Amino acid sequence: MRVDRSWNEVRPVEIIPGWLDNPPGSCLFRMGKTRVLCTATWIDDVPNFLKGTGNGWLTCEYRMLPGSTLGRLPREKSAGSGRTFEIQRLIGRSLRACVDLEHIGERTIYVDVDVLQADGGTRTAGINGGVIALYMCLKALERQLGHPVEFTFRGVVSAISVGVVEGQLLLDLEYSEDSQATVDMNVVAFEGREFIEVQGTGERGGFTRSVLDELLDLAQKGIEDLLAKQKEVIGNL
Repeated sequence: MRVDRSWNEVRPVEIIPGWLDNPPGSCLFRMGKTRVLCTATWIDDVPNFLKGTGNGWLTCEYRMLPGSTLGRLPREKSAGSGRTFEIQRLIGRSLRACVDLEHIGERTIYVDVDVLQADGGTRTAGINGGVIALYMCLKALERQLGHPVEFTFRGVVSAISVGVVEGQLLLDLEYSEDSQATVDMNVVAFEGREFIEVQGTGERGGFTRSVLDELLDLAQKGIEDLLAKQKEVIGNL
């Protein structure tokens, strides 16, 4: 079905760290035609449930910009739709696995993910680019804390989508594929070894355990490819 890549290949990936000058961490992350801008900043405050504990927090906000889809997408003026809320919670959970929050003090790191152009996989792209922005933010914070960033940064989280379209397993689905998938799954893993989250849905019925195992194996391949690219960028920061 694909003419530009194999069924088990990730779309072309481009990672541009430091895309913005003002935030301590920023990254433009591209997977195929999907482009997301990720920024990371911190404030010297934490939610009420963490006050007095000495521990920090990390949270995420996710939005799709009006020009990110065909036709104008209305700008969200409130806390966001149910989909938006679910995606930003997923990104926040995933990125919290990357940082030892006990070592940043009572500070909150905000990771903002803005979708500039959407062609499937915006939540996974947000996680993948968010890691780079987060690392840069911690590098800036280390000057204030006085210890190396490696003391706080636990490792890299990578995310990828997999699915079944017309009976064919596919890695890293574009929108045209995702919209027709009979099985759709997002997989997040820490350092390519430990699963952080697996979101799988049978869109038009169930799927077997063997299909689940095949999809996880396929996702593992994509995650290893992405992990290598992310670590190469981080190693040059």
